[in-house]
Amino acid sequence: MSQFTDICRINVKGGDGGAGCMSFRREAYVPKGGPDGGDGGRGGNVVIQASAQLSSLVDYRFKHHFRAERGTHGQGARRDGKCGEDLILKVPMGTVVRELDVETQEVLYDIADLTHDGERVIVAPGGTGGRGNTHFVTPTRRAPTFAEKGEPADEHWIELEMKLMADAALVGMPSVGKSSLIARMSAARPKIADYPFTTLVPNLGMVRAGDYSYVVADVPGLIEGAAEGRGLGHQFLRHIERTALILHVVDITGGYEGRDPIEDYRVINDELRAYASELADRPQIVVANKCDASGMTQRVAELKRAALEDGHEFFAVSALTGAGLNTLMLACGERVSRLREDLASDDVDTALLDEEWERRRRERDRAFSVVSEGPGIWRVLGRGVERLCVQTDWENEDAVIYLQHRLTHIGVDDALERAGCVAGDEVRITGYSFAYEGAEEYVYEQELIDGAPEPSVEDPDETDVASIGGAAHDE
Repeated sequence: MSQFTDICRINVKGGDGGAGCMSFRREAYVPKGGPDGGDGGRGGNVVIQASAQLSSLVDYRFKHHFRAERGTHGQGARRDGKCGEDLILKVPMGTVVRELDVETQEVLYDIADLTHDGERVIVAPGGTGGRGNTHFVTPTRRAPTFAEKGEPADEHWIELEMKLMADAALVGMPSVGKSSLIARMSAARPKIADYPFTTLVPNLGMVRAGDYSYVVADVPGLIEGAAEGRGLGHQFLRHIERTALILHVVDITGGYEGRDPIEDYRVINDELRAYASELADRPQIVVANKCDASGMTQRVAELKRAALEDGHEFFAVSALTGAGLNTLMLACGERVSRLREDLASDDVDTALLDEEWERRRRERDRAFSVVSEGPGIWRVLGRGVERLCVQTDWENEDAVIYLQHRLTHIGVDDALERAGCVAGDEVRITGYSFAYEGAEEYVYEQELIDGAPEPSVEDPDETDVASIGGAAHDE
């Protein structure tokens, strides 16, 4: 029996980029062969891809660390290094991918919502390969004696949350007979018992009725306050978000607690509305279960009246005897078929979705910001800016001068001035420190900042003094 897993956290790291080569052509009768250093290969990406063949995240239950292949270094004679292979991690359709804070493990933002088969998003881009010295030739610099280092790839934690992709979901209070209904309607065999919360994980069943076939999910029971997290409310409610149709099951007998069926009906609808307002407007069929019990005629009539007043279809059934189930299954099939036709009219190009996720990632990559770390001390944050520093050979004066021009080109000087940085202030990027002397002039301090961490990439803080979006464009 496979283990149902609907949420997990994993550590991902792209492959490091290979270093560019600093080389010159040397052969007989070619006294000035010029630079011929090849580029380093790009590291492989870690990619999350949705697959219709998977139904849970069980593959990530015990393994939590994933690494893509690194790129190899460039060589002389313009030989570029080999790029690393991408690492593709497959997840079920309906998986939400989120970025986590490294220290607190709190969710920072949503990376992507993968709802279509084959849809993918890069969660850990491979490091850029360093460029060989052939790229730095100018009319005044005919023999560049430096090349770029390979970029170390990011390592970070992400959260994968699977939300069921069923056509219809059985929703209701605990012990109203949802598991019995799905067992009657399909080949699913969930645990059935006469105590609350027998079902602790969702169950899926394929229903066939007439010419219709569709997937029904048995969602664990909800209680009052579920939208605020009472019981396991949030864990259960998120699975309803994906379903096109809600089958609202009500125990017409009131259960062993003697609850009022009308009140139960109102409570569940209130919880759906409180959790996500659009769930209250989702197509809903109200199902009165256990109608085989004696003396329920009046209660059934009252619940039917309430459901029809709210604009919902109503069916009275018995999961025990099977009474009314065939009519219910046919009605559900017809409703699901119409909803599918509406969705089919909106064709989705997964390639366009992939481009959209990549565009958002590149925007986060290009953005940089300036924050104050004390009087006269400023830090520049941003993956693109930090990449330039990490790829620079600090032992080579020409490489450092080239970095200074690049930082000016992407607008770091202007951002520092707008933030209030003046000549003589200290500027920090990753683990390196500069003395700021105005636009286009940095004086690099040979020593790293005392106690500074290794170069890393972090997203801009919301309390930034200045936030500028700039791209680290190649010249």
